[in-house]
Amino acid sequence: MGTDHKKMTMVTELADFVVSRKWDDLSQSSRRELKIRALDALGCALGALGGPPVVAIDRMLAEFAEGGAGQSGTLIGRSGRKSPPDRATLHNGALVRYLDFNDSFLAKGETCHPSDNVAPVLSSAEYSDASGREFLLALAIAYQVQCRLSEVAPVRNKGFDHVTQGAYAVAAGTSKALGLDADKTASAIAISGTALNALRVTRTGKLSNWKGLAYPFMASCAVTVVFLAKEGITGPLEVFEGNKGFMDAISGPFKVDWSEEKLDLVERTILKKYNAEIHSQSAIECILKLRAKGLRSEEVDSIEVRIFDVAFHIIGGGEEGDKKSVKTKEEADHSLPYILAVALIDGRVGPDQYSPERILASDAQALLRKISVRPDPEFSAQFPGSVPCEIMARTKDGRTFREKTTDYEGFFTRPMSWNTASEKFTSLATPRIGADLQREIIQAVSDLDKIKVRELTALLGRV
Repeated sequence: MGTDHKKMTMVTELADFVVSRKWDDLSQSSRRELKIRALDALGCALGALGGPPVVAIDRMLAEFAEGGAGQSGTLIGRSGRKSPPDRATLHNGALVRYLDFNDSFLAKGETCHPSDNVAPVLSSAEYSDASGREFLLALAIAYQVQCRLSEVAPVRNKGFDHVTQGAYAVAAGTSKALGLDADKTASAIAISGTALNALRVTRTGKLSNWKGLAYPFMASCAVTVVFLAKEGITGPLEVFEGNKGFMDAISGPFKVDWSEEKLDLVERTILKKYNAEIHSQSAIECILKLRAKGLRSEEVDSIEVRIFDVAFHIIGGGEEGDKKSVKTKEEADHSLPYILAVALIDGRVGPDQYSPERILASDAQALLRKISVRPDPEFSAQFPGSVPCEIMARTKDGRTFREKTTDYEGFFTRPMSWNTASEKFTSLATPRIGADLQREIIQAVSDLDKIKVRELTALLGRV
């Protein structure tokens, strides 16, 4: 790298990490988990086709001119249409995120969705005609940067959203996918981190469509930034530690030795078994066990939920607002009372549980008001190593039902298998594409270390 190492900054050290990491640095288990998460993200994307925000984005993209040399990003579900990588990132990222069914990483002070990085890295890898190995390596870098910064530099309590750390991750992963050198990578990360800081109000109070679009929009902008850096635009290399930089203005001091950083944090990310906010997963498992024991929604007098503090504050009615006024999909999938109510009534939590008719139905609306949520200090101390929850339900005739869970299938203590991930993909994709194309996409993701990225995107373009 051309930078004087006596004047190395944190971002130039991060850039050296991005440029120096090779395919052989990925363990077999990390390679497997990356493929599972790519498949999971693509299943979420296919399941989201037709979602109102995605349709709105598609209308916007249709207004822009097409057919230029830079139109290299396949738009999933749009019959082979292409857009520039930044716009393809916005479209495909909105698909991955809309259902709120993609993966998560839990840190003590921050939660993020690292597969939000699939769309920008995929569009950039397609643009550069990268191999599947190069795509997976770039995706692993994005995962590592976002998850590590979420651990050491949480921003939620400062009023900023996890999208903020994602700006560094997208720039790092996209720079790797495009093959930028260390100097241009450093500038890309620096500009992205300087320009793209998101506010937490996105996920507090009355929720809007922006909850699912904040990361795709940031990622689209970050991809634009990387292409600017590719053309020689330079950025503030003291973005982390400089005067009024990230540490000074937002996060406070932290350290990461990027020279020693591995590519293994993907193995600590977790997948969703149920289509609901990530901190609700163990609680859903808990309420479904009570249902299996004979608890029926029409018999409920009250339900008391004890859970870790992060879940209480984000989805239980704590510091991020009332969770019993539920009228939209965005409000419903971030309301633990609604999620548990519909799980008990329907016996499942999938995309169908977020139709307007289901959300506003009197049975779910009445039951969610009987559910109270409170934080438990003992459970809070166990997070994020486990996600404990205890539910006690009382019936109108005086019976008591009680159940406790500490994890679920998809948590890193009980990882989701390739077969289970394939079943989830199939369940989400079936309303949109036929069985033959499903099998081809699943096989292409399985073979990503042997094929070119454009072989996968060609299949996605057939949707």
